[in-house]
Amino acid sequence: MASSDKANGPSHDPPSPALFHKPPRSIYQASTLPEIRSTLAHLSTRDSSITASLDAILNSHHDLTRQLHRLDLLRAQLASHAQNARTIAQTSLAPAASTATRLSSAVSALDTEHAAVRATLQVVEQVVELRACVLGVVGCMGAPQDWEGAASYLQRARKIPDEVIRGAFAEMMVPTAEVPDSPSITLDEAAESLCTLFLKEFERAAESGDGGGVTRYFKLFPMIGRADTGLEAYGRYVCHGVAARARNNLREGGGRREGLFYANTLTRLFEHVAQIVDGHEPLVERHYGNGMMVKVIEGLQVEADVQGGLILDTWSDERSVDRRLTEVKSYAFSFLVQSFLSAPRGVMNTPRSMSPAIRDGAGAAQNNEDESVDMKDVDGLLNEVAVMLGRWALYTRFLASKSISEEDANHPASKGLTLPNFLSNSALQKKVSKGLVEPFNVMTTFYFRRSVEKSFQLDESPPDLSLNPNKDIGNPPFITSAVDDVMYIVNQVLHRSLSTSQRPVISSVMPAVDRVLGSDFVGMIQRKMRDGCYPKAAIQGALPPEDKIIQFLVLINNLDVATDYIKRIVKSNLQSGQPPAETNGNSGGGPRKRSALTESFPFNNDASFVENSLKSMESSFENKTSELIAEAITVTFNQVMKPRIRPILTEAFRDTDYSLSAEDLAELRREREGDTVGGEEDVLSDDLVKQRFTRAWTALSKPLKRILTDKNGDRLITTAVQYLSRALEKRIWSFYGRINELGAVRMERDIAGIISATVQGGRYGLRDPFSRCQQITLIMNMEEDEWEEMVQAKNEEQGTEEEIVWYLNMDERRRARAMVKERG
Repeated sequence: MASSDKANGPSHDPPSPALFHKPPRSIYQASTLPEIRSTLAHLSTRDSSITASLDAILNSHHDLTRQLHRLDLLRAQLASHAQNARTIAQTSLAPAASTATRLSSAVSALDTEHAAVRATLQVVEQVVELRACVLGVVGCMGAPQDWEGAASYLQRARKIPDEVIRGAFAEMMVPTAEVPDSPSITLDEAAESLCTLFLKEFERAAESGDGGGVTRYFKLFPMIGRADTGLEAYGRYVCHGVAARARNNLREGGGRREGLFYANTLTRLFEHVAQIVDGHEPLVERHYGNGMMVKVIEGLQVEADVQGGLILDTWSDERSVDRRLTEVKSYAFSFLVQSFLSAPRGVMNTPRSMSPAIRDGAGAAQNNEDESVDMKDVDGLLNEVAVMLGRWALYTRFLASKSISEEDANHPASKGLTLPNFLSNSALQKKVSKGLVEPFNVMTTFYFRRSVEKSFQLDESPPDLSLNPNKDIGNPPFITSAVDDVMYIVNQVLHRSLSTSQRPVISSVMPAVDRVLGSDFVGMIQRKMRDGCYPKAAIQGALPPEDKIIQFLVLINNLDVATDYIKRIVKSNLQSGQPPAETNGNSGGGPRKRSALTESFPFNNDASFVENSLKSMESSFENKTSELIAEAITVTFNQVMKPRIRPILTEAFRDTDYSLSAEDLAELRREREGDTVGGEEDVLSDDLVKQRFTRAWTALSKPLKRILTDKNGDRLITTAVQYLSRALEKRIWSFYGRINELGAVRMERDIAGIISATVQGGRYGLRDPFSRCQQITLIMNMEEDEWEEMVQAKNEEQGTEEEIVWYLNMDERRRARAMVKERG
């Protein structure tokens, strides 16, 4: 690196900083001794610096001279190598390059000649083949009338390029004395003549019902280049069969066309078309090519539009669909409307349909409205429409699967079937949408809401319910009959709607069901809670009437059980037809099985839409019922349980003295020995507080819990425990200064007994609200060293996480510690 640096140039030491200082005055201008000395020092410094720079330049001169000599030697060697390279290129490589160029040109020319020979030979072979085909066609169409042979020759001729057929060489070599025309004219005339002949024979075989003849001539059209003509003729043939079969099916019913006659007729139409497509597809695909069956399907769909439209029009007229829609739309739902009118609390304005309250004029008007629409007819009509829509969905799914190409089916981005344009734009699709889907949506909404109305008209409460814990009340759950009736209708409506496999049906029916459940079903229960059986005491401080409490609890059960019903209904519809767990994992490498929902809704993302609609309905209903249940539980607690909790605690701690010493307790026990009368409680018993509380708490909570469902009972007890824990804490603080160490132990035992009695048979989490009470008694009974250790740890470890989760702050802990009077 040193030599390289030297070669790049001389290395100069940096000049002294003194060189950059402003020089002092000239020595000739110095007038004093210090000025002279300063000037001489500066001159000496400059002299030293300049001398050092010159020495450095002289030292580097030798290295620079040596590097320049090396460069001269390298230049001489490079010149020698360059001369040798030029000599080799001129003497050896130039002739080889020239030879390679000549060989390459010769090979290219030979390849060109060879290609020209091959092309010429191919043209000659094609012309020979063309001549044989022309002569073969003319010969077969003569006396032998070998139509298959003639078609075969035409098929061979169609493989020859058109430029060869119309070329000058072919027009010169192919014509003969027997066939003087050019080959293109001869082949075109032969194809046209054969097409006319095949078409006539095909139609004759079709009219006579000769299936063999139909197949024979149908296979010949693509061989002569008239595939479109053959497909059109075949389409007319199968459409004629479809029309004849559909008319026969429609005439079979005669004068009686009840039940599912029209649904079955429409089903037979779709089945016939599907059988034609499925049975004839191999023949068409084999002779006409892949994808050519779609043209036949399009022709069949046109005929299916006509025949299906005729069936639907006849069905609509005979079933008087328009009149029924008018009746359904004009139904006023008087019972539901009147039920939601404001009424004084405690006055029921929704009598059952068979009660004497509706036997007067208003009841007669209600009955007249009930009889204006026959629910059995509506149900039968909905079943018939559902069958028709289900068959239409199955039919469209089948045709869509037959119309999709293999490339689209195997494409990674494919997300299911897509409805072909000839189906989505068909006349029958529009008629199905207007004549079936729309009436089905309207009548389904009416049917469901009218069923809800009828369920509440016939609603009956469970008999023999009582708050007496010793009386048998039967088996839970205790709900009114309307819940079972309405949930049965919900399941029926959802099942029937899903069976149609129509997305427009789901998008209309699901919101309607959700709306009716939320506004009418939940609304009716809410109105009954508010106006019919609100549990309010007639006298301040007394309990509400027993019948009001029971009715209110049953209505809460209605909401809880209805929510469980809806969850089960939605789950059954989502999971029905799911593959087993071992196959669903696709561990075997095969294709994963699809669920029944995906099978029923295969187009695009319809299955996801249906699933989301079901889950949305479930979530919406659960939110509404949960909110109302929470409010009802709060009302039940405030009106029934809350007024009794403080008296229960007062009675439990009655005559309890935690300031007595062990000697005092022993003395009292000796004094009371033999004084306790049978049936009286022992006021000095160790678990007297627990016994009193357990009796009172059981008498209060058990009658309510055994009527409520498990979930509602747990909700009520959870609410009660929150209030009880606060009341119990206040009761504990009230003993401040009236507790000794023995009393603290007794209180801890009593508090633990109350907590155990409260949460008995419930969730362990019910103990959490009592954490403050337990910690108060814990601190009261701490040993002195434990208390001091806790205080010291609290002072030393500010901000760090403690081993115990304390619900009491430090001031409350000190207060709890001071409750024992010896420490106060």
